Amino acid sequence: MHRFANPGRFLRLANRIQPWLKALTAVGFVAGLYLALWGSPPDYQQGETVRIMYVHVPAAWIALFTYLALGLASASALIWRHPLADIAAEALSPVGAAFTLIALITGSLWGKPMWGTYWVWDARLTSFLLLFFLYLGHMALLGAFDDRARGQRSAAVLAIVGLINLPVIKFSVDWWNTLHQPASIVRMGGISIDPSMLWPLFIMAGTFHLFMLAAVIERMRTLLLEARLRNQRLAAFERMTPQPRVGE
Repeated sequence: MHRFANPGRFLRLANRIQPWLKALTAVGFVAGLYLALWGSPPDYQQGETVRIMYVHVPAAWIALFTYLALGLASASALIWRHPLADIAAEALSPVGAAFTLIALITGSLWGKPMWGTYWVWDARLTSFLLLFFLYLGHMALLGAFDDRARGQRSAAVLAIVGLINLPVIKFSVDWWNTLHQPASIVRMGGISIDPSMLWPLFIMAGTFHLFMLAAVIERMRTLLLEARLRNQRLAAFERMTPQPRVGE
C-alpha cells in the first residue's frame, strides 16, 4: 500500500476513481431513497416514523467508521510517518463530524415521537455527543498552532485516545439501562429486521459509505493541492529574498 502513499500516485488514482464513485453514489441515493420512502412498509409500532431509520442508522454507522479510520490514520502518522496519513486524518474529521451531526439530529427527530422527548442523557446519546466533540477537538487542534506539524501531532494524539469511546458507544445499550433500542443487525440470535426494511437500509448504508469515500478523497485532493501551492509560494519567496554575502 505504501506505493499508493506517494501524493502524485494518489492524485492520479483519485482522478480516475472519483467519477465512478460520484456516479455510484448518485444511483445509490436514488434507489435507496425510493425503497426507503415508497418501497418499504411502515412499522407496525412506529408507523411512518420508522423511515427516519434509513438516514439515522447509516449516518451513525459512518460516523463510527470514519472515526475508526481517523484513529488508524493518526496512528500511522505518529508511528510510521506515513506520507498521506496526516492529510487523510485532516480530510476525515470534518466528514465524520458532519455524519455525526446528521445522526444526532435525525436521532432527536426520531426520539420525539418514540420517547416523548428530543433528548435524554443516557449512555448511548451522551457517548455519541462526545464523539461529535472529539471530531470538533481534532479540527480545532489542527489549526491551533503556528507550527502545522505540532498541530497535526496534537490532533493525532487526541484521535487515538478518543478510540476508547467507540466500544462505549457500541456496547452502551448492553452495559447500561438506556432508552435506546438494542442492536437489531449485529446481535446474538441473528438479524431481527424484516427483509423488506433490511434491504433499503443496506442500500442506504452502502451509498453513505460511497459518499463518505468520495468526500474524503475530494478533500484530500484539495489539501494536497493547497500544500503544493504553499510549497511553490515558499520557494518563490526564498528565491526573491536576497541572500547575505559571505563575510557580511
